[in-house]
Amino acid sequence: MSVFTLHQAERESLLHKELTELTAHHRAHSAEYDRILTASGFTSAATVAELPWLPVRLFKTLQLKSIPDDEVFKVLTSSGTTGDVSRIYLDKAAAATQTRQLGATLQTVLGPRRLPMILVDSRGMLKDRRSFSARGAGVLGMATFGRDHAWALDPEGNPDLEALRSFLAKHGGEPFLIFGFTYLVWLHLYQVALEHGLDLSNGILIHSGGWKKLVDQAVSPEEFRRRLGDDTGLTRMHNFYGMVEQIGTIFLEGPSGGSLYSPDFADVIIRDPLTWAEQPVGEPGLIEVVSTLPTSYPGHVLLTEDLGVLDGIDDGDWPGKRFSVLGRLPRAEARGCSDTYREQA
Repeated sequence: MSVFTLHQAERESLLHKELTELTAHHRAHSAEYDRILTASGFTSAATVAELPWLPVRLFKTLQLKSIPDDEVFKVLTSSGTTGDVSRIYLDKAAAATQTRQLGATLQTVLGPRRLPMILVDSRGMLKDRRSFSARGAGVLGMATFGRDHAWALDPEGNPDLEALRSFLAKHGGEPFLIFGFTYLVWLHLYQVALEHGLDLSNGILIHSGGWKKLVDQAVSPEEFRRRLGDDTGLTRMHNFYGMVEQIGTIFLEGPSGGSLYSPDFADVIIRDPLTWAEQPVGEPGLIEVVSTLPTSYPGHVLLTEDLGVLDGIDDGDWPGKRFSVLGRLPRAEARGCSDTYREQA
């Protein structure tokens, strides 16, 4: 059953009700969140866009949770190169919901059965505790949606051609799942498949992440799709956008490529970074993400540090808004957003 069904007007109505209730819930159960809303003067919101947002950076500096300590089931952390990490507090109910809804989102493109799976990564990555919180957790989380896993890289991080050939000999004639971070897929699956003539035509690729480590090799999303299709036969691929601060919610690329879509329980707003006004289609700005999943912490309305643009509304593969991510704000500007919010508060 698809979770990409709601046209924008219906989505707005449902989300406004649920997010308003969540705002009141978190205000009643998180003293820190209540202080932020009180200082900002927030009382009510007539639309989703009027709901109070928190900058994601606040989760690096404040303990924001709406559950007592003895109900904390899991604490998730984001990646952080400077030691600054977000901490996200889940109780059992929130953890179960985010897992279920992530599964429902992916089943839209994968179907209900667990498929044989290639992980474009190395088992050795799991031993690196510094990267495990983000990359390792991402890989292990996605691994639950597949079976008969093959690792495309050996423990040293080099391409494992024999593992790929063995997997394709066994499973290549039926649909199979591929997961990896975009730059690893390009470097260590596409390049290997191209060089050795591997047939990936029955694959369904789920990928995410930018090209920060390989700026000089970055290719456009259009070229990425074209080259994989022309050279390996892989045509079914879906990029996604998500973050630990809204765990379980991912914005998924449609079958035609080019745009990301919100599942029915979430949405995006693009804001002018100077005025905070909602941007129309075609005008770039800061990405705000909303989701009904964060019930154990006030992460239901978040202003990210990413730039994006609305590509259209109710005119794509799936209903609702479709958008593209343009990149991250420079660090100084990103700090400014959080600081501006605090000053307003």
